Amino acid sequence: MPLPKEYRLSRSRIMYIEAKSEGLEGDAVIGRVFFSKSGKTLYYTGLRFQSLKGAGLKANYFETESGDFYWISGPRKDQNDRLYGGNQGVLVDEDVRDEYENLIGQMRRRQSESAGR
Repeated sequence: MPLPKEYRLSRSRIMYIEAKSEGLEGDAVIGRVFFSKSGKTLYYTGLRFQSLKGAGLKANYFETESGDFYWISGPRKDQNDRLYGGNQGVLVDEDVRDEYENLIGQMRRRQSESAGR
């Protein structure tokens, strides 16, 4: 079954998603986020996110149905994705686990190559 129009694999990226409505550290996951054609809307597991356009405090997106705040960003090569460091309790979706591990490895190799110049 093909993905809905807004879920094109070519418009997706592995990203860090953390709920912020309950406080500084909320539930967090590494998963595949899909982008709308314009890039202004993000989709993850049936949720739809819009940018706070810099107006958020410790959050950069809100979920359009609930209004809940989230921090969504690319994963860090040191895997300290949480705002105050660390990755305790961060889940990695099973469908992206291998790709995520390869991505982190590539990021680290690039860093060590540029440090050796």
